Amino acid sequence: MRALLIIAVIIWAVGTPLSAQPGGDRAISIKPGETCPPGMTEIRPRQCLPPQDPAPSILDYRPHSTLVVPEHLVRKAKYPAIDFHGHPFGMLDNVESLARMGAQLDSLNVRMIIVANNVSGDALKQMMTTIRSSPTMKDRVRVLAGIDFRNVGPGWAQKAVAQLEADVAAGAVGIGEIPKNFGQTIRKADGSRLAIDDPDLDPIWQAAARLKLPVFIHTADPAEFYQPVNYSNERWLELELFPSRRISPTQHPNFEELMKERDNLFRRNPKTTFVAAHMGWHANDLGRLGRMLTEMPNVYVDVGAVLYDIGRQPRAAHDFFVKYQDRILFGKDAYQPEEYPYYWRVFETNDDYFDYYRPYHAFWKLYGIGLPNEVLKKVYYGNALRITPSLPQTGWPR
Repeated sequence: MRALLIIAVIIWAVGTPLSAQPGGDRAISIKPGETCPPGMTEIRPRQCLPPQDPAPSILDYRPHSTLVVPEHLVRKAKYPAIDFHGHPFGMLDNVESLARMGAQLDSLNVRMIIVANNVSGDALKQMMTTIRSSPTMKDRVRVLAGIDFRNVGPGWAQKAVAQLEADVAAGAVGIGEIPKNFGQTIRKADGSRLAIDDPDLDPIWQAAARLKLPVFIHTADPAEFYQPVNYSNERWLELELFPSRRISPTQHPNFEELMKERDNLFRRNPKTTFVAAHMGWHANDLGRLGRMLTEMPNVYVDVGAVLYDIGRQPRAAHDFFVKYQDRILFGKDAYQPEEYPYYWRVFETNDDYFDYYRPYHAFWKLYGIGLPNEVLKKVYYGNALRITPSLPQTGWPR
């Protein structure tokens, strides 16, 4: 009897018209392995259905979360922070604007900001003059020196090293931010593309090691910027809002080519300290980033502008930060004071499911990764002090 009953149920299910199933006449069936057509979603295994009313655009769909969980808004960092990746444009022109920036940094517990604007020569001297004339900020702002990589060829290295030494004498504490067009659009004197691992550049990296200068380098852009801009690209909205961020596969090296050249540079200069901006664009693949840090002990990373990847994998990110706690630096990138607290909340709490500050970067939510105090101290300031000996070394929590 049980067998007959099972057979009867199967016959009934197969014979039931589609209109009696969820979705009725609007539903369609697909084969195993297929995906639903555009405008439809899978409501049961291999059964697709469109919404009854017109669907909103990605810009207009803003569901209100019904999740009720504890919130811990962190306005100030638990420990004084060094922003190793600062671009405070418009804040360095005079002592008045510096004082305004100082008040903003005080409200966030950011004790020091490293200007990574790739400045050199007279521009750097003028910036340092303004900083030193500020009674409140002269010990809180430091500057990285820029390198002009255009027209690399005979005689270039000697001039570049001499300029770097002059910039250090003027007050520079490191090199950078070496911009993302390095390796992509910069040309040598002979017209060829300047590769990131070009041996003609070795004298610069050797000088950095000799002068004990960290090299802060931004290589490429997120891997998705090199992929087709379609609905499976999770950066679709950003690339549609800012089309200039797309990377042409016919005009530039691809992502993996640039990563290979960058890693060759790191390996060939083991005595030089490199800081890979934006976690090397590998925050979405911490296994890969971990292998790189393990293989290359001269490489560090900053967390600027990749919080959207850190905060969506709280368990993996927590474990990664603990394991590589001596190799990660805090950096914000764009200077927007209201955005810093999102970093504090991700790093210091175990909060669930909260917004990221730029929805076009990420349509998902963030989670706190709850770092231990000793890890926070290293990420916020300890690692930056260790690799940049010319920073003020006293007055930090121990």
